[in-house]
Amino acid sequence: MGSDKHYPEESPAHEVQVEGFWMDKFNVTNQEFERFVQETSYVTIAERPLSGEDYPGADPAMLYPGSLVFQKPEKRVDLNNYMNWWAFIHGASWRHPEGPKSDLEGRWEHPVTHVAWEDVEAYAKWIGKELPTEAEWEFAARGGLEGKVFEWGDEMTPNKKMMANFWQGEFPWQNFNLDGYEGTSPVGIYPANGYGLHDMCGNVWEWTQDWFISRHKVDKAKTCCIPSNPRGGEKDASLDPHQPDIKIPRKVLKGGSHLCAPNYCFRFRPAARSPQMIDSGACHIGFRCIVRV
Repeated sequence: MGSDKHYPEESPAHEVQVEGFWMDKFNVTNQEFERFVQETSYVTIAERPLSGEDYPGADPAMLYPGSLVFQKPEKRVDLNNYMNWWAFIHGASWRHPEGPKSDLEGRWEHPVTHVAWEDVEAYAKWIGKELPTEAEWEFAARGGLEGKVFEWGDEMTPNKKMMANFWQGEFPWQNFNLDGYEGTSPVGIYPANGYGLHDMCGNVWEWTQDWFISRHKVDKAKTCCIPSNPRGGEKDASLDPHQPDIKIPRKVLKGGSHLCAPNYCFRFRPAARSPQMIDSGACHIGFRCIVRV
């Protein structure tokens, strides 16, 4: 689990073991989430009004239902400022991925997006499943290939074949769209990994149960034993140290998305991980569920 060859938060590479579980072959789709909403009348966080008490000091113009949407610039921009390609769009939600004027026509088999942690927990409980831990997710994503860069091996595009939905070109302004999908793609169109799972890397980031910590927690005092069913850090320790005024815990996302590119976010790999505040989703975040044996 993890990697010592890429980003610091993926280290150290270490051995773990997990117990048996069944994982969904595909991400939860818009069609499946629609059924959940119809049967429960559930309203996602992105569709609910925001309270100024929960976000002290926030711009009142931002306290409306909405979510983060990718906006492709027309030319090269400063990669150190993510505001050059992200915008909070009022009315953006799982039903309206790009904003209130967009819909799900032609995208019912795409992964549901704009779902926050509370939303995915509610879905999992409704369907009688759970969200995976980070260790379970990474074990499944590797598909039996130990120590490989990607879920399919070490070569990004073997024989020039696209194996996952990731950014093709110079992020964030140039996308060659070699696979025909500039945004999300339908689940299952790329080859399955060794465990029969599709889209474990690329397409959308996936929520896991673990609280985020900046590096993997490895107990050096227990070098004799391989950790069994490890979990992440503590809830309070998951807060973003760079935003001390924002007291919102963060979970671990895995797998990268269609917005990951070799020149910027080389994270469409099993070892990659990213923090996400539990109160928000985005146009490139989805999930899948498991059932533990």
